Amino acid sequence: MSDKDLETKKLICELCRQFFEAGWVTGTGGSISIRNDDRIFMTPSGVQKERIQPDEVFTVNIKGEVVDTPAQKLGGRVPKLSDCAPLFLHAYQQRNAGAVLHSHSACCNIVTSLFEGQTEFTISHQEMIKGIAGYGYFDTLRIPIIENTAWEHELADSLGEAIANNPRACAVLVRRHGMYVWGNTWEEAKRHGECLHYLFDIAIRMKQLGMDFNAPPRPLPSAAVGGTASGYKHILLDIEGTTTPITFVHDTLFPYAAANVGAFLLSTWSSVATSAIVAQLQQLARDDVIAGTATAAGFAQSDLQAADSSVCIAAATEYVIALIKADRKVGPLKALQGLIWEQAYKNGSIHGAVFEDFPAALQRWTKAGTKVSIYSSGSRHAQQLLFGHSVHGDLRPHLNAYFDTAVGPKQAAASYRDILLSLGVPTEEAGSALFLTDILGEARAASEAGLSTMLSLRTGNAPITEQHAFKTFSSFEDL
Repeated sequence: MSDKDLETKKLICELCRQFFEAGWVTGTGGSISIRNDDRIFMTPSGVQKERIQPDEVFTVNIKGEVVDTPAQKLGGRVPKLSDCAPLFLHAYQQRNAGAVLHSHSACCNIVTSLFEGQTEFTISHQEMIKGIAGYGYFDTLRIPIIENTAWEHELADSLGEAIANNPRACAVLVRRHGMYVWGNTWEEAKRHGECLHYLFDIAIRMKQLGMDFNAPPRPLPSAAVGGTASGYKHILLDIEGTTTPITFVHDTLFPYAAANVGAFLLSTWSSVATSAIVAQLQQLARDDVIAGTATAAGFAQSDLQAADSSVCIAAATEYVIALIKADRKVGPLKALQGLIWEQAYKNGSIHGAVFEDFPAALQRWTKAGTKVSIYSSGSRHAQQLLFGHSVHGDLRPHLNAYFDTAVGPKQAAASYRDILLSLGVPTEEAGSALFLTDILGEARAASEAGLSTMLSLRTGNAPITEQHAFKTFSSFEDL
């Protein structure tokens, strides 16, 4: 036996003692398994888990075939592989797990009775949800529930189906029985198990108190809803609905681009910048044709090198207008719109709209030493044009940085983590950055990344009907 295998068996014994003290593996119930490469080490069946020794641990391969059976001890029973083995194998084979645990704790049993007649346990708005890989505070955690059987091995098929049908799940509850939980490593499996036991306990206690453990906290009374922007080192701003009336983009910028795209292409067709964008747009059109978008067919088949460019320009114009109407968030369209708007801003045809109280707020923040940055779905070029040619003049001297969706989707926590990295904000100081937006999904993503977050409730913004716990503001004066 290798040193690594021996250490793994010792670890299993140590964890058995810990889990016995926690009430997970009492009465010889429950089990632990850990994988080393192509070998899986499992506890035997029907033994006192707190007294188990390394030489009592079985070794099986990934197919479940026993490759090392413990020797029978003097006066002891013949060693028997855990009845959990076929269930463990589903997690190893389907999820490539590094460890799988089986708990018989009381909370795992009781919590399934809170969901009688249902096939999953759910809970949301709990800090410990963040201990489950892939989940955040605002997410609804879902753990499938399967029905118990008279014999453990008879659960294998239904547990395998539950794992296959719930790709985000890291555990399966067995009604009035217990839980199977896994992770990529034994540390992750242990963490998942600890967090889930905590969440099951919380659910049971909240139920006893008549509280809904799937409901978000109640919002603060209106008199206490406002927040403050003082004390933050960074402020990150959305544009539409936050710094700028939501109507500006859809009622001014988009219509201007649609009305002038033909003339712009005609006058700049041979330029390097336009040629590069048009080539990207045509590739997008070809992808759209494959996806079944009929409006892209004409431009997708156009000859960009034709001596007479009028036909190609007409087809490109039609395609771009279709993209604008569909509000497609695609790079080549944003780049082309940015060039069209740049002309318009420079010749005075349009000016960037911002809320009346925004310039004064910018001055207050920058005077206090706060760095203000922008994060919008519009390109960084378009952002700088808007604030550089605003109705209140050039506001760019007050802005520190610009981010667009090249950093990632606005409703993904990873995007905000990357922004913090770019701004030089350490992870442990993420709360020193304040994100302002009118979109609940963006607020949740930023909050998951650790940023302080407030929601903009400006007149004209889409109403937020879903319950949430974020502070809100309707004017920068509120901050």
